[in-house]
Amino acid sequence: MFLSLSNIMFLLTLSSGAIMAISAPSWFMAWVGLELNLMSFIPIILTANNQYSSEAALKYFLIQALGSSFIIFSGSLILFSLEISHIMILSALLLKLGAAPFHFWFPQIMEGLSWPRLIILMTIQKVAPLSLILLLASYQNTFNMIVGAAVLSAIVGSVMGINQTSLRKIMAFSSINHIAWLLSAAILSEAMMFMYFGFYCFISMSVALIFHNHQASYISHLVDKKESSNLSNLPVFAALFSLGGLPPFTGFIPKWFIIQELNNFNMFILFIVLLSCALITLYFYLRVGISFLTFSTAKFKSSMSFNLIKMNSFSTPLIVSINLFGLTTPTLFLIT
Repeated sequence: MFLSLSNIMFLLTLSSGAIMAISAPSWFMAWVGLELNLMSFIPIILTANNQYSSEAALKYFLIQALGSSFIIFSGSLILFSLEISHIMILSALLLKLGAAPFHFWFPQIMEGLSWPRLIILMTIQKVAPLSLILLLASYQNTFNMIVGAAVLSAIVGSVMGINQTSLRKIMAFSSINHIAWLLSAAILSEAMMFMYFGFYCFISMSVALIFHNHQASYISHLVDKKESSNLSNLPVFAALFSLGGLPPFTGFIPKWFIIQELNNFNMFILFIVLLSCALITLYFYLRVGISFLTFSTAKFKSSMSFNLIKMNSFSTPLIVSINLFGLTTPTLFLIT
């Protein structure tokens, strides 16, 4: 079971590491917090006790260790050049975050994780790097680098996810695309970034929980032909459309605020790139959603029956309420 005593203990130390990194008075203490966060997440991955989780844990450790070494090395360069030091620290944080062009490790590790651990990687593990990036957004050289990373992340996350059939890789490239919106929000204001991050966490968790309850790993696993005519598919479509930012679902609310602010600051290139790539991501969200109506496999339907009952009994009201929140209160959030 995921919520064992050891996992709860490691989750507490993982959260403590993230909090330490956010509130650190120096880059050294921020590095200590990041390391505590890293060393707490590795045992959580390994408790799955299979070949894929062991491989994912090793890859994650090597990548995060590389990013940590960049942060430590950049501290020695402060005496020589503050500009190079900030660029190296930002590069290390983008690597830890999984933003383009340092995204190469993210889909591979996501592929080897179970859905509960994948949720942690998509949400809690982004808190510390994003908070530290906020500290660097005020410098001109790092500001331009953040904008470039946002553009690349939007393009990579949307284009690379088109031909994917693995649901974990689809969620990985979706996360990379959302990193672009998070970085764009970070250069606008701290409140804007945390607002978007909060919405993203709830919506992405709802999608991952649906896939976890269905025990689905690929698009072809999303099979339930006999239930396609009733309300059992409502959480799926609501969650996917909300994650894609389709108006007026909940996921559109934070994107609407960012669109308005980018327009106010005359950042039209970033504005156009984000909107164009959002349309592309909607395409592969639709592929996943439509699979609930078009595929049919009797064997998988019988194996899913218990999970569907369990999800409809406990998770469905929460998932639907989260993702349809934007439909119920459009005037509160969408008035300019």
